[in-house]
Amino acid sequence: MEGSPDINTVLTNSLSPDATLRNAAEQQLIQAAETNFSQYLLTLVQELANESAEGHIRAAAGLALKNAFTAREFARQTALQAKWLQQTDQETKTRVKQLSIETLSSPNSRVGGATAQVIASIAAIELPRNQWPDLMHVLVRNVSEGNPHQKQASLTAIGFICESQDQDLRASLVTHSNAILTAVVQGARKEETSNEIRLAAITALGDSLEFVGNNFKHEGERNYIMQVICEATQADDSQIQRGAFGCLNRIMALYYENMRFYMEKALFGLTILGMKSSDEDVAKLAVEFWSTVCEEEIAIEDDNAQVESSDQMRPFYNFSRVATTEVVPVLLGLLTKQDEDAADDEYNISRAAYQCLQLYAQAVGQSVIPPVIQFVETNLRNEDWHARDAAVSAFGAIMDGPDEKTLEPIVKSGMQPLINMMEDPSVHVRDSTAYALGRITEACSEAIDPTQHLDPLIRSLFGGLMSSPKMAASCCWALMNLAERFAGDAGATQNPLTPHFNQSVTNLLTVTGKLDGEAAVRTAAYEVLNVFVQSAANDSLAAVASLSGVIIERLEQTLPMQTQVVSVEDRITLEDMQTSLCTVLQAIIQRLDKEVGPQGDRIMQVLLQMLTTVGTKSSVPEASFATISSLSNAMEEEFVKYMDAFSPFLYNALGNQEEPSLCSMAIGLVSDLTRSMGERSQPYCDNFMNYLLNNLRSTTLANQFKPAILQCFGDIAGAIGGHFETYLSVVAQVLQQAATVSANAEGSYEMFDYVVSLREGIMDAWGGIIGAMKTSGKTQVLQPFVATIFQLLNTIATDANRSEALMRAAMGVIGDLADAYPNGELIEGFRQEWLTALIKETRTNRDFQARTVETARWAREQVKRQIGGTQSVMT
Repeated sequence: MEGSPDINTVLTNSLSPDATLRNAAEQQLIQAAETNFSQYLLTLVQELANESAEGHIRAAAGLALKNAFTAREFARQTALQAKWLQQTDQETKTRVKQLSIETLSSPNSRVGGATAQVIASIAAIELPRNQWPDLMHVLVRNVSEGNPHQKQASLTAIGFICESQDQDLRASLVTHSNAILTAVVQGARKEETSNEIRLAAITALGDSLEFVGNNFKHEGERNYIMQVICEATQADDSQIQRGAFGCLNRIMALYYENMRFYMEKALFGLTILGMKSSDEDVAKLAVEFWSTVCEEEIAIEDDNAQVESSDQMRPFYNFSRVATTEVVPVLLGLLTKQDEDAADDEYNISRAAYQCLQLYAQAVGQSVIPPVIQFVETNLRNEDWHARDAAVSAFGAIMDGPDEKTLEPIVKSGMQPLINMMEDPSVHVRDSTAYALGRITEACSEAIDPTQHLDPLIRSLFGGLMSSPKMAASCCWALMNLAERFAGDAGATQNPLTPHFNQSVTNLLTVTGKLDGEAAVRTAAYEVLNVFVQSAANDSLAAVASLSGVIIERLEQTLPMQTQVVSVEDRITLEDMQTSLCTVLQAIIQRLDKEVGPQGDRIMQVLLQMLTTVGTKSSVPEASFATISSLSNAMEEEFVKYMDAFSPFLYNALGNQEEPSLCSMAIGLVSDLTRSMGERSQPYCDNFMNYLLNNLRSTTLANQFKPAILQCFGDIAGAIGGHFETYLSVVAQVLQQAATVSANAEGSYEMFDYVVSLREGIMDAWGGIIGAMKTSGKTQVLQPFVATIFQLLNTIATDANRSEALMRAAMGVIGDLADAYPNGELIEGFRQEWLTALIKETRTNRDFQARTVETARWAREQVKRQIGGTQSVMT
């Protein structure tokens, strides 16, 4: 690669649309980098700096050079950075940096942009290590003294450096904030005649805002920065305007407490003007500014509600409430700017306005209602579908925020007109109406009168679901909310859904039975069916039992389809269908409980056939396992008749560390199966324990698996009783090791949470083991481990980092231990003051659930019996 023609050819081919040529060129570049890294870098940087070479080849050299230092995968990037730090001689480093800096002045803007990326990728390595100390000064000098191309490319480089997510680099940039600000503010001023330079500067300013907190504390500097940005919102170039509004959004999120003066003097008016801009991207960013204001004020109110004293409260200026009468009417107007050809997930100005209106309702509550209701009343009967659509959308948007009691009469009076809008000639209006009904059923369901509204509401939603795929998602969401809202008390004979249950199931079976229908519609309808089954009252159980036969038959019909799969899309569609059917079947089993027994053979047969034929990386095994878990809970020890056929699949999943979610599901299923089958699970426990212990030692599986495995040990012990003695010494050693894990004061939140969940798992394990040994008369084998149990309880007592679940499990273990040794064998352990205090603290905690407090009371009684009823110890 040393010869110029050779590198030209390789770089040209690396840009080729011909995959064969491109791949070959990429391999040549990789080989060259492996053979002689320093020479490779020099060859590329010389080609990048070569003004006589063609621009596209120079840009390709810049891209290859940048890729020599960066990669998406963290491990790969670390390795590349190490090559620069450890395998590249100083002379080469100096030359690469020198030529890169010189090339920033290239008149070819594409080359300048590529060079900016090269410089940023080297800066990410060197700045955190206090290397290349003059880089920022050089870039600042270029911006103030360089030619226009040099200015633009240098500002672009600053932007690339500042947008990096590397935490070490971001920390180091704080020390360069003065230099960064000097450059970008100078380039962003209205006096700058080049729009390209000004745009590069405003972009870099947006990326640097997080690092200039110290500058923002100084009023003079802050005023100048804000003046430059505000002036940029009025630039002739819409790209510069967009960049400026983007800066304002980030500033509001980062420096809300400093914004009062600027809101009053400029931002209020500028953003209202921006929202009315003919450039949709500018308007969206101006709308997003008010979304940011609302988000910040919602967060501040939440934070201030948590603090203990007024001096801890964050500044709160009520910007959104003060601006309600000006901003909300503009948002309502923007709601009418829908594009009927827009894709469902397209983010346009009307969607931005809708999101902002939702946030406004949460931020200002009741204040949003008058302008919205006036708009709805004015536009609900408008001849233009845009106005009608905006009216129903606005009504739905304000359901979350204002007090429900205030909304209730408004919703009651609006329900029938809204239901009527489900017959609107425009499918867009009907879809928005269905979504608004979904918002009402979620956030203000108390306003729905089951005798007055439920029948027409359910009819209209099913009408929408069955008439248009576009409306399906909104209709399904609203139907699920209704089913959950009107499910009534568990075990009730009837609920408000009962009169509508059979017809609803029939409708859903019709929608889901259309194999030529849209897969997304079918999946959503199965979700509704699932929720309707879960919400069924006892009078509907006969219909649920009939439904089970239909669902099992449909699952059986999917089996031959697996041989007809010819594409990835076919496979995804089939797996989605099987997963949906399993989910509905699981709900049916849970609802029928023991009554599902006669269907057990047929259910297991189809699930086992699916597990036999399904491929790897599929969601179907997890759905099958969840269904099998429910079946085992319903059938209890009778489930054992399926274990010989099913256990190979369970063992494979337990050992499949390459698919963590399936492995996790299998661990949970072992707990469910052993709890369900009790002692009849014993023949399978040797294998269970081997796989679980192997997973504990795994370096492939994340730490988060360990608490569930430890809990599983407790479930196995509880199931097989004294037979668990076989595993006791190994498991006890594991639990003792796990108990030594702790988080230091500087640890992450994740580590603190992990330690708590690990201790929960240990306590659950010991609870199951102690109970097993007690019921089998083997408590003497526990005695060597009692001291370590008390030691962990002491650790929990002295550590403020704990959860209610951990305290409940700890109380259970204390009570179990006392109950297991009723003759005072552990009296010295139970007399310790910290243990007494731990029980009392849990028993008197008013934030804990009743069952936690009850467990603590039970533990106290067991301890009192243990120490001979000495009252003074426990007071």
